[in-house]
Amino acid sequence: MRRPLSLSAAVLALPLFLLLLFSSTAEAHNITRILAKHPEFSTFNHYLTITHLAGEINRRLTITVLALDNSAMSVLLDKHFTVGTIKNVLSLHVLVDYYGAKKLHQLSKGSTLSSTLFQASGSAFGTSGYVNITNVKGGKVGFASEDNGGEFNSFYVKSVMEMPYNISILQISKVITSADAEAPTAAPLSLNVTEVLPKQGCKAFTDLLIATGVAETYQSNIDGGLTVFCPTDTALNDFLPKYKNLTEAHKVSLLLYHGMPVYLSLQMLKSSNGVVNTLATHGGNKYDFNIKTDGEDVMVKTKVVTAEVTATLIDSEPLVVYEVDKVLQPRELFKAVPEEEDEEAPAPKEAPKKKKTKAPSPKASEGEEEEDADSPIGSDESDGEPADQKSDKNGAFGSEGQKSIVVMMLSLWLGVLLV
Repeated sequence: MRRPLSLSAAVLALPLFLLLLFSSTAEAHNITRILAKHPEFSTFNHYLTITHLAGEINRRLTITVLALDNSAMSVLLDKHFTVGTIKNVLSLHVLVDYYGAKKLHQLSKGSTLSSTLFQASGSAFGTSGYVNITNVKGGKVGFASEDNGGEFNSFYVKSVMEMPYNISILQISKVITSADAEAPTAAPLSLNVTEVLPKQGCKAFTDLLIATGVAETYQSNIDGGLTVFCPTDTALNDFLPKYKNLTEAHKVSLLLYHGMPVYLSLQMLKSSNGVVNTLATHGGNKYDFNIKTDGEDVMVKTKVVTAEVTATLIDSEPLVVYEVDKVLQPRELFKAVPEEEDEEAPAPKEAPKKKKTKAPSPKASEGEEEEDADSPIGSDESDGEPADQKSDKNGAFGSEGQKSIVVMMLSLWLGVLLV
């Protein structure tokens, strides 16, 4: 006959249940947000995004990123590699294992080989996608690709961030050189904006891009990834009276505002809730907007208008074009309207003051435009932080689903206790 579990044993089992609960509800890492807090890695962070390595890093449960500061990245960019080659080089700096600062200095036999995303991609020849990590003289830790003859030209600098056994970000001094990773890659399929957009129902929008010269900017961003929001001809025709009153500089800003310098498929777009930058983002002028999803619906909120993505016109990586039912109007050029909040969400006390603040007219000068971007109406502090704050506040018990798990686990524990 099975002996019933003692009270003391059941009580001791509770921490184990809670430990499993916390570990199962841990927040996933986001390399883009992490590096955004460290401006010295802004160029590295940018190229992780446009090469789509950021998404691959975020999907991995265990990863080590060997980060390069802006100075080291400038040396890489001076070689004028294609985006495809830069992706191969940077993927050699992402180890598919966890290495914290302590582990680096306690390597078994003082050396080890680690596989990378370059090796995992299938683009590496033989074992050229492996990185040699070795404790060298003077307490230094060197990094070298497997195919460079064992010459260490890059060394550990510091730990940027460590989340044990999940993600580690370590700064290294120089780019890890590899003849295989730096080999020329095939050029992406040629996509001409002015040719493909009109064929998909974006002729009126394309005509404006050509007339202002913005089409050239769109074209130059395709290789690194480009997402375009094309207003329907009806929406654009209704907006033309306002458009004609804009200065030439503001017309350019408005059209750039409809493009994002990154490829986002529909699935990626749906998971990108929050503030995103555009091709018009520069200096004091944020020119950003919010992506919001409601089930299968995707909305673009600019604080002036809310447009809905009504169709996917083109999806051929690195270019994706979405149809929207309204022209996207940035708050830097048009008067913002009070944001519609959920009924249960209390309106900020300062909201009435914001309504009285005047936004610049379309004919305002560039200087006035920047001033307004920093004004309470233009401020995006209320929208820029919730994604991170919400993630932190939710914790292990933040969502309803996780609360249900808590109840289930506690019920199981009580059941064991009563046996």
